[in-house]
Amino acid sequence: MKVAAIIPVKTFSNAKTRLHLPPNKVEELCKIMLEEILQVLSISPKIEKIILITKEKKAIEIGKKFNTIIIIDEKEESVNHAVSLADKYLLENNFNASIVFPQDIPNIKTQDIDFMLKYQMHPNFVIIIPSRKFDGTNALVRMPIDIMKTHYDDNSYRNHMITAKEHTLNVAMVFVKRIMLDIDNLEDLELLLKLNEKPDLNEKIKKILN
Repeated sequence: MKVAAIIPVKTFSNAKTRLHLPPNKVEELCKIMLEEILQVLSISPKIEKIILITKEKKAIEIGKKFNTIIIIDEKEESVNHAVSLADKYLLENNFNASIVFPQDIPNIKTQDIDFMLKYQMHPNFVIIIPSRKFDGTNALVRMPIDIMKTHYDDNSYRNHMITAKEHTLNVAMVFVKRIMLDIDNLEDLELLLKLNEKPDLNEKIKKILN
């Protein structure tokens, strides 16, 4: 089974406004988080290819280090539009399933992907991992890739659950703490540092914040 990871990446200067950090610190944080998730996905035996959808030049440079497929999203309309661009590529290249991840879940580990995908039980299925506040979607597995459209940016977890159930009976909600922690504000960042799942990553982030 050919599984691809999809990661939409906003222009760094437009990202993470709720962190209330200087632009240079936000950019460095975005770069570190993207590199971390790409590193994890690149060594996962479950993921055959990583698709990066972005127009951010620094993200493209990072993506090339991990042999990702780069799709340029000049319009940067929405996450849903970015995912649709990746869907088109994957369908044309005979991929069976996709997993949409945000770029800001740096605690993710390869075993989390293994755990999530063990719930695959049927040719038509959707797996959803919510954000820790249950308002967003931090991982969305779709098989086939076009089983449903995505609904990011507006209580996406709830909307994805509703939409998935309209298309298949095989819908699983899975809790993976490391994936559920996305970094949107300083509270999230403080929790990331407190958990200290990845000491080396934590040190890099502390240097940025100091």
